[in-house]
Parts: sequence; structure tokens; C-alpha cells
Amino acid sequence: MDRRDFVRNSLWFAGAGAMSPLRTWAQAPAVVTRDAMRPQFPSGVQSGDATADSAIVWTRSDRPARMWVEWSTTASFANVSRVRGPHLLEDGDFTGRIDLTGLPAGQEVFYRVLLQDLRNERTLSEPMAGHLRLPQASQAKPLRNVRFTWGGDTAGQGFGINEAWGGMKIYEQIRSLQPDFFLHSGDNIYADGPIQAEVKLADGSKWNNLVTEEVSKVAETLNEFRGRYRYNMMDANIRRMASEVPQIWQWDDHEVTNNWSDSKDVSGDARYTEKNVPLLVARATRAFLDYAPLRRGPDAESERVFRHLPQGPLLDVFVVDMRSYRGPNGPNLQTEETPESAFMGRPQVAWLLDGLKRSKATWKVIAADMPIGLGVPDGKDAQGRDKWEAIANGENGAPLGRELEIARLLREIKRAKIHNVVWLTADVHYTAAHFYDPAKAKFTDFLPFWEFVSGPLNAGSFGPNKPDETFGPQLMYVKAPEAQNAPPSAGLQFFGQVDIDAKTRAMTVALKDLTGATLYTKTLAPAKA
Repeated sequence: MDRRDFVRNSLWFAGAGAMSPLRTWAQAPAVVTRDAMRPQFPSGVQSGDATADSAIVWTRSDRPARMWVEWSTTASFANVSRVRGPHLLEDGDFTGRIDLTGLPAGQEVFYRVLLQDLRNERTLSEPMAGHLRLPQASQAKPLRNVRFTWGGDTAGQGFGINEAWGGMKIYEQIRSLQPDFFLHSGDNIYADGPIQAEVKLADGSKWNNLVTEEVSKVAETLNEFRGRYRYNMMDANIRRMASEVPQIWQWDDHEVTNNWSDSKDVSGDARYTEKNVPLLVARATRAFLDYAPLRRGPDAESERVFRHLPQGPLLDVFVVDMRSYRGPNGPNLQTEETPESAFMGRPQVAWLLDGLKRSKATWKVIAADMPIGLGVPDGKDAQGRDKWEAIANGENGAPLGRELEIARLLREIKRAKIHNVVWLTADVHYTAAHFYDPAKAKFTDFLPFWEFVSGPLNAGSFGPNKPDETFGPQLMYVKAPEAQNAPPSAGLQFFGQVDIDAKTRAMTVALKDLTGATLYTKTLAPAKA
């Protein structure tokens, strides 16, 4: 039979015209039955960027294959729908995704992915199962409680997969909460941090890592950047969580190299043989987009990471990109907004303000790469002046540099009377709750708001960072290590949990540790416009 006959008669992927009676995947005719000869899923499956009627389903093959997905609203896969996906080829590291559309709003969706071997189309993989829960439609009633988790910073400072310790087990704590989605706040990988077989700890003990060739050095080639993501997905905790909980990925610096901006220079870093930072950024971007379960942007800006993901009547999530459009890291002391002082950049800030103004959801979460009011240093410039990696500049006065952009954003939020805006972030490798109080700030033209910080997920712990008084952050809770770069085994690994009650519309934020214990909670009552 030819290829079309095979698809029609053996795979029964006829879409709206599916053949009857429906047959199950287990009945698929295959010449080869030994599992070792079938296509495999070395990185499992994952879903992401779920909306009320759509979601991304992602996978990776071990060989050239075509991706297929079938989904149902029941675990028994009754009334199954089948979707033909892309070819998974070498140029994409055998990764691929399907944007499932026309899904039933607010429903649980059970899916399973199959791979069709392109060298022998009669050979199919075993099905790889996954699950996701869709948000409610914007006008849905009755309302349903919303729960999600967030955190950042995975496999940093040389702390990788320690299988004897249980692997990256904070991801199992996240999975066990059965959140509607997990927000990864950046530093999904540490491309600049080699992972060795052993890390000697301060107490004389050793941290033992699983190691691959690609993670044993700084990432420079496209394969090495991709190898960082392949490595993380070798962890059983990550694969299990990714198959059950839809994700929202954003990025920060370590997806490329530490503190990268237009001023980044690796010419003096002997670890790098490739000194061209824009080329490193290009390769890192391709690898991130290959592996992140995100919906691709329009052709006009297909590599865009910032996006709006509505989560029903109770929640809108605005994922921002504080990395791609910034000016060079420097003293951060400009007296007016310039291209050099940009952080998110004018187009992105305009997009964010427009989205916030249009939002009808009770809560508007800004998913940020970096905290607003903490000093994050980046060494010194040629004149010996402090350079800054984030927004704050340590001056504790009126807005300067990148603070000007944030001041304009906060001022416009106030003018538009946009209430119930909450910022969530990671980056600094400890957990904290900040209340930004205009009564205690140097810049006062904004509505008070909360910012919650949580991480790392599997990396060294640091901090706390010094607050900058420009926007008046009040440190309501902080937990950080006494000694810097504490290993994951010290227990100072953190993530956050958010619950929105359908009846009261109150948002409760909990900061949690490696064991799942709750360290701090804050319940925010929704303000009325």
C-alpha cells in the first residue's frame, strides 16, 4: 500500500471523517514489535501555553519521525480526536510540537503522542501519555478555583541530576499539588555553568552528578545548548511533572550566558573559544525555542517570548521578556529614557499596558524574569563604576536608568486605575515577599503592589540582595542561606504556589521549600475598581 493508504487504513487519523468503528492505538498493525526497534521518547512529552481552547503538546524523538497526537476528555480515550503533527528531523534536534486547537474550555484533556518511524512507516512507537487542564473561558460560570505554581533557576552552579539524592525532586513537589499550570520564571538551564561528576561541598561531602558530554563545558555550539535541555529532561521528576502539568516558560540570562546584554564580552573568558556573543545568543535562542513548550510568535517576530495567556475570569498572565530588548548593563544612571536605559523596551511596555487595560480578569499577574527593587550587581565598568544587571541601581533616590521605564509603567497603571496587579519572579536564588509602598518610596506615583520571589529549583542558593528604596519595597518575608552558593542538599530550594478562590476571588500566595512545607502565606483581597 502507498503512504496515504497506510495513514488512512492503519493509523485511522481521518480527523473529522474518522473511520468507524474506532480502533485503539494498541491495535495498530506494525511489522516490528520489539520495543528497542520502535521510535523512543528520550525527553518524554510536555504541554504548555494552555488557553481555554488550545494547548501546545511537545515531544522529541530519537530518530526521524512524524508526530501524531490523539486526545480525549476522558482517561479511557472515548470519543478520541486525532491530529497529525510535524516531521521531527535532525535540523530541529528531532523536537516538534502540535498546537491543539478547538479544545473544550475548562476541561481536562488526556493526550497521548505516537511517533511514526520515517524509515519504516509501518513502525510506530508505544504511546506516551500526558494530561493537562484547560483554563475556563473568559465568561464561564460558575467559576472554578485556580491553582498554579512558579519558580526558576534549574541546574545552576554545577548542581545537576544527583540520582542518589533523588534527582531534581522539587519538581515532584510541584507535580503533587496538581496545579493548573507551572510557570518557569527563567534560567531553565545554565548554559555557562559546566556540570562535573563531583562537586566538593563546604562540609567535606560530595554532590554527585549525572554528566553528559554537552553539559561538561560551557555551551557554545547549537548542539551544546540543546544538550542542556536534553540533560534536564533526563531527570525523572521533570519528565513526570511535564507530562501532567502544562507549563509556561520564560527565559533570562543563563539560557545564553551569565548576565548577557549588549555589553556582554567573553573575550577574556578562557572557557569560550567562540567569542562572538551575538552568535551565542542566536544558537541559544534556537535551542530555547526548540525545547520550550510555547506557542510560536507571528512571522514578524517569530522568536518573541513575551505573550499574554488568559486563564479565565479570575486570572490573566502576562509573560514579559526582560532580556531581549534591554540596553547594555552599565552604571544605570541615565536621567532620561534612552535606548541604553531600556529594559523591556517601549514596544513591550506599550503591549503590556494595553493588555492590562483590556483585561477583565480579577487578577493580573506579571511574570517577570527579575525582581524590581533588588540590586543585582554585574561587576564594574572601565571607570570603576558599579554595573547593574537588573532594574535597581543602588542609588535609593528618584528613578534613574532602567528605573525610569518601570516608573513610567507603574505611573500609567495608576492612571488607568488598574488594580490587582501582582508580580512573580525568581532569579536571585532565594525566596521573599515584597510589598511596594508608595508611602515609603522615593518615587510615589504608583498604586501599592506585591512582588513574590521564589527559587532556585535545583541550583545553588544565594542572597539576600540589598533592596533599593526608589520604589519602596518592604521586605515582608525573606529566607536565604547564611553561606553563599548553598547546595540543593542544604534544603534552601524554593517554589511558590498561588490559589485563587472562586467564591471570594481572593488570591493566596504561599512560598514553599524543597519538602513542600509552607514558609509564608499572604492572602490578597481583590480591590474594586
